Amino acid sequence: MIRLIVLFLALALAAASSLPAAKRHLTVNTETPEGVKLKALTDEADPAKKLALMEQFVNEHPKHDSATWVLGEMQAMYLKNGEFDKAIAAGETVLIDDADDLGVAYNGLKAAEGKKDAALVKKWAVATSAAAKRAIAAPKPAEADETAAWTAAVEYAKQNDAYSEYALYVAALQATSAATRIELGETLEKQNSASQYAGMLRPSLTNAYQQTGNHAKALETAELVLQTDPANDDMLLYAASKYYEAKNPAKWTPYAKKLAETLPAKTAPQGAVEAVWNQNKSLKLGLANWMLGVAASNEQRWMDAETYLRAALPNVQTDKALTAETLFHLALATYRLGDPKKDRKRIDEALRLNTQCAAIVSPFQAPARKNIAAIKTAYRIP
Repeated sequence: MIRLIVLFLALALAAASSLPAAKRHLTVNTETPEGVKLKALTDEADPAKKLALMEQFVNEHPKHDSATWVLGEMQAMYLKNGEFDKAIAAGETVLIDDADDLGVAYNGLKAAEGKKDAALVKKWAVATSAAAKRAIAAPKPAEADETAAWTAAVEYAKQNDAYSEYALYVAALQATSAATRIELGETLEKQNSASQYAGMLRPSLTNAYQQTGNHAKALETAELVLQTDPANDDMLLYAASKYYEAKNPAKWTPYAKKLAETLPAKTAPQGAVEAVWNQNKSLKLGLANWMLGVAASNEQRWMDAETYLRAALPNVQTDKALTAETLFHLALATYRLGDPKKDRKRIDEALRLNTQCAAIVSPFQAPARKNIAAIKTAYRIP
């Protein structure tokens, strides 16, 4: 999908490259020394010689009316040659004179991408988007013969704006630093929070916020993901766990239930190692059912507690602390369901579960031992 979008953008931008720049213009008056030089560089067919003549011209006549036009042409040639630093420098000089020159801003962005410099991508994406938005906001001309050019310019601006969002998205995904990813992601959100690329980046941005310890922003971003992707298991688990920690059942319960309901039917994504996927899937299911089960136990909803905790137990056994807590609450729920009816099958099961819990060093070890003693006394079990 992304490749198709990029191809479309590239074609649209290429088609619009012949549009006139905002202020850059070429004025050739061969009766002046500058005009003679301009004619010579425009007539030159050899690219290398042409570029040399252009460089000479802007060095000798930096204030000439056509200097920014020459710089814009130089920038395009530098970009084509892979001379990204020179392309950026030429673009910066043009934008000082005219920040609305969208073609130059876009070429600066492409040069920044060529350098793989996240800070420069951010700078030039912002410049490209700002120039594009100003072009899009330009009023429609009253004269009919100017409408076609205005329409083309607006469409060109829209494509440039969309590309600036894509550039931020790619740079953020490629960033090795969580802080850099956040900076680029927040720039994209500020630029256009409704962008498809902003939405696609949010799961990764959530992880970056977690890595930097900003759990408030991580949770906020995770919930934005869930607005458009309500079955995203990673975001469901994160949101449920953070609200669980905050003791906010009204918020975490729907997320945990959604995770427990939707995850079992999911298969490994394309390219994922199935064994790893299945292991992670089991742990997520275990955590969802554990949260639901412990909450039900604390609220003395014993049937729900037994159901959820029995589902959780096989999937949390890689974590001793979780296993101990699950065993303790499951034993309690099983006993409370069995005791009123003197159901020895459930009583024996509660005793077995408490015995397993008591064998694990945890805060539940001592309470489990007390429960074992109480059950044996009540039911005269040796």
